[in-house]
Amino acid sequence: MPDPSQARADPGAAVDESLLEELITEAQIVLPVDLSALANRCASALGLKSALIYLVDLQQWLLVPLDESLEPLPVDASQAGWAYRTVSPRVTDDGDGVVVWVPLVDGAERLGVLAVRTATLDGPRMRRSRMLADLLAMVVTSKRAYSDWIAARTRTATMRLPAEMVRAFLPPRTIGSKQCVSTAVLEPAYDVGGDAFDHAVVKQVLHTMILDGMGHDLASGLTTSVAMAGARNARRSGADLPDLVGSVDRALAQWLPDHFCTGVVCRLDADTGELCWINCGHPPPLLIRAERVLDGALDSPPQPPIGLYLELAPTALQVHETRLEPGDRVLLYTDGVVDARDANGVEFGLDRFTDFIIRASAAGQRPAEVLRLLIHAILDYQHNALRDDATILLFEWHPQYP
Repeated sequence: MPDPSQARADPGAAVDESLLEELITEAQIVLPVDLSALANRCASALGLKSALIYLVDLQQWLLVPLDESLEPLPVDASQAGWAYRTVSPRVTDDGDGVVVWVPLVDGAERLGVLAVRTATLDGPRMRRSRMLADLLAMVVTSKRAYSDWIAARTRTATMRLPAEMVRAFLPPRTIGSKQCVSTAVLEPAYDVGGDAFDHAVVKQVLHTMILDGMGHDLASGLTTSVAMAGARNARRSGADLPDLVGSVDRALAQWLPDHFCTGVVCRLDADTGELCWINCGHPPPLLIRAERVLDGALDSPPQPPIGLYLELAPTALQVHETRLEPGDRVLLYTDGVVDARDANGVEFGLDRFTDFIIRASAAGQRPAEVLRLLIHAILDYQHNALRDDATILLFEWHPQYP
């Protein structure tokens, strides 16, 4: 198919700039339930026929239209899903013009896709479709932070209270910059107990954390929620890794003295590739370099779980350091990932886990797509009935040289 960006512009595809300005102002106060109507009016102002927002569901199986009269589309078997999976526009013919499926992306986070209908497609219309997708992605991001309607629209099952509490604390699935990307998945989506993850970028530094709370109930979810809040409070106060873990340990000792969690806390300098981490009774991180796992590269002597450190080991926390190479990927995971068993009791296992990631990465899949495929493979392996929470966090380093 010819590249639309090289086609000559249709002089009739005028842009109503005054209407577009009015609609952008309206976007600041529009109710989430009215986003579909706003998207269509913005499309019309840009010389397009219509635009429809699809948001991915919580488990990334479906693309759910904000228009409640329409049916969801499968991520794995639709043109819309192709655009979502690859983060690339997809053009199809609907018999009365064309449909441009444009990814809705907030930074590094995939939100869904935008279906733009237009009579013909040329360079200006393609650029306007992308511009509209960028605008609506920012609008959706701002609205979903406080909209129960958007949260409910992207759920396919009833969420239990412990999961609701933990998910209220979770950051976006994927964050990053030109130098580093961090992405995570967590299952069971609607029944999670004590697992959690966190990641944030502070200037040139990527902070990541994975937690596995004792038990699988409201108390375990409360434990990891307090741990995440304590870590963020310390991080935002400028604490280094030992002080951060110490702050979380003291918070659990004060507020939940009978509870603890294992975890790994990391700090990556995206300018230099220097990685520092503390492992508190958790499976060691894995380092993937040049499509293979470097055995034992990030192993470290065991330290007590968070919440027990002050009681069991009053000495200083051990901070471990290494230097990443460009393209390196680091994996954090909870034991529910490798302990998943099939009907015959055979574990999913660490080798199968790492081999899947290496193969998917070698096939050119982006980190977020690698984890989406992997967590679905783990769910399929255990027939969608995980016996324990399964959480995976993957970050990679791609330095930018002048």
